[in-house]
Amino acid sequence: MKYGEADRILHVFTPELGRRSVIARGARKPRSKLGGRLEPPSHVELELHEGRGDIATVTGATTLAALPRLRERLDAIDAAMHACDDVDRLFGDGEAHPPIFHLLVNHLRGLDQDPAAATIGRQLAFRLKLLLGAGIAPELGACARCGAAGPLTAFSGADGGLLCSGCEHSGFRIDPALPDVMRAALGSSLAEAPLPAPFVARQFDRAVTDLALHHLGAKLRGLQIDG
Repeated sequence: MKYGEADRILHVFTPELGRRSVIARGARKPRSKLGGRLEPPSHVELELHEGRGDIATVTGATTLAALPRLRERLDAIDAAMHACDDVDRLFGDGEAHPPIFHLLVNHLRGLDQDPAAATIGRQLAFRLKLLLGAGIAPELGACARCGAAGPLTAFSGADGGLLCSGCEHSGFRIDPALPDVMRAALGSSLAEAPLPAPFVARQFDRAVTDLALHHLGAKLRGLQIDG
């Protein structure tokens, strides 16, 4: 965020301190040594001065990964910014989440190594793994309400997972392929995430956003899914 005449306030995510707000003095000046290094989504090492307030001041920055190839494709940069926004919404200030930090870095570096990998399947798998890291494990093996083995015909964010035909009234109807796609997304690496059909992907995204809203109070932005 722009601040004052030439400063910038940044939200950064760190392995030990979680999400922090910091201020980079003069970062918007044309000759600033900090400005270019602090453009999202960069992986950097920051030197911070802790003052009396809650916002630390950036005194130095070393680029660990500028992710230049990622920035050459709109779909890759969109996937990267969605990922950063998801982390920002799900993990509050001062909460250390090293596994989430490394998941995010791995996701961004993967997009940089192969920008064509910015598939909807990878983005959905990333979101689902974020929820797992936040302590939300959706019930994907049986009905989340009554425990029935199936058939599983609906999904409810409020109930925390898939629903059987007898309980489906409390959720939204799903395609039969969705349970297997969600299980595969959790069990695979981001690079090997399944690529669902567009209508299944939209249901997947709705399931994830409903879970985040009901159990974490976080409103995630929906993904743009064509088809």
